[in-house]
Amino acid sequence: MVIAALAGGVGAARLLRGLVQVCEPAEITAVVNTGDDVVLHGLHVSPDIDTIVYTLAGAVNPETGWGLTGETWAAMDALERYGGITWFRLGDRDLATHLYRTQRLGEGASLSDVTREVALAWGLELHVVPMSDDRVETRVDVEGEGEIAFQDYFVRHRHSVPAKAVRYAGAADARPAPGVLETLLSATRVVVCPSNPILSIAPIMNVPGIEDAVAARRDDVVAVSPIVAGAAIKGPADRLMAELGVEPTVVGVARLYAPFAGTLVVDEADADLASAVEGEGVRCVVAPTVMRGAPEAAALARVVLDG
Repeated sequence: MVIAALAGGVGAARLLRGLVQVCEPAEITAVVNTGDDVVLHGLHVSPDIDTIVYTLAGAVNPETGWGLTGETWAAMDALERYGGITWFRLGDRDLATHLYRTQRLGEGASLSDVTREVALAWGLELHVVPMSDDRVETRVDVEGEGEIAFQDYFVRHRHSVPAKAVRYAGAADARPAPGVLETLLSATRVVVCPSNPILSIAPIMNVPGIEDAVAARRDDVVAVSPIVAGAAIKGPADRLMAELGVEPTVVGVARLYAPFAGTLVVDEADADLASAVEGEGVRCVVAPTVMRGAPEAAALARVVLDG
């Protein structure tokens, strides 16, 4: 099978880890959210891309789901001495990735080029591509502060401030990265990973042409709910959905995804909501979706591929 996966964050990285166990990695393309990207200390940081690369390389910090295992923090400790920005922690080894990315972008390489180089350097065979080479910035309108950058909301505020709206700045003028539309239209299966629907999947869909390409394949699109029993496995998806007026259940996820996904995989804990999911016009598959390790990820990948 040729697989195209829309991906962002830890949940996506874990499902991709399952997919590479049950498919030929070279036949998988992960189209990754870059609305989280940030320039910090003059460096271009792509958190979702790096989390996916590190996870599939077996190098991710297992306790956090992001960053590198065995990391050291000498640079951040030294920066703290000067009163520099340290609320967004970049480990010493992780800094090398951002230094390389920034250097190559400054030399005129595209983000797609650099992402391919980074993935190959980590020995990955699957294709990791950004949703766009153009700048798209997820911004969150929060109580008491107005609109702030995503990382301010997610990391500096620890996503604890109520959100009133989310905007994808620059998306309307962005173009899909080279090959993205062709991959989406030709893949055997299009997978929407268990990522935050508003902060990870929506930025991808807001790049012109991508949602239309996915919707054109609707019968072959299988999404995995990131919400289990009314709560997010990781991150603020449930709370953010509620704050923005979206029902924070698998039914709410189905309602968001119905325009482009024909099937939604929900956890066994939500089996009683299967009929309500199908009432949104989305076929419902019930299966274990919590990926505690590689075996569970592989099992979920098989469910997704079976559709």
